[in-house]
Amino acid sequence: MATKGQVADVLRPPLDEAQVRALRVGDTVTLEGTLFGIRDATLIHLIDRGRTTRLDLCGGAVIHTAPSVARVPPSPSAPVGYRPVSVGTTTSARMERFTEPLMRRFGVRLIVGKGGLGADSRRAFAALGGAYLAVVGGAAALETTWVEAIEAVDLDDLHPESLWRFRVHGFGPLLVTIDSHGGDLHREVEDAAQARRADVLAGLGVTP
Repeated sequence: MATKGQVADVLRPPLDEAQVRALRVGDTVTLEGTLFGIRDATLIHLIDRGRTTRLDLCGGAVIHTAPSVARVPPSPSAPVGYRPVSVGTTTSARMERFTEPLMRRFGVRLIVGKGGLGADSRRAFAALGGAYLAVVGGAAALETTWVEAIEAVDLDDLHPESLWRFRVHGFGPLLVTIDSHGGDLHREVEDAAQARRADVLAGLGVTP
């Protein structure tokens, strides 16, 4: 079992429940191999509208993104005729309600995003064995260098909010900020900030 702040081994999805439950808040991980790109429209169509996908997400890691891509002739480095231009991470909070069904219906284990998720996601991670990996916002140029190729795409009528399958190398380090044991770094930071705010206001004689 990993201890808080441990640098974990490189993770190569698909992952089983035990691998994910070994992660703890404060660990840093790097992803190798397959990473799926999803965003609001992808999730609405898959979960609210009951669409299916030919891509197998079971045990997988997903990233909240709608990448900028370029059409290119198919080749070994661009097997489906898309080249990544900018794979930037979007704010995760909008997709909070999709965490549990994404895990339960499709078997997703890891979510990569920025800004964190809420209590419903924390409960889903605890019940089903998942974790949230945070990436630094505004680092799209760097993230894109970690994407070797776009290997497959589905639901492409939603472009650019298609369902993407990226081949990644050295994707990270990413920080585990929500784990399957109730740990939530985002909640800790918010609670600490609210406590400091209350202290400052009290020192100024201000009643909230």
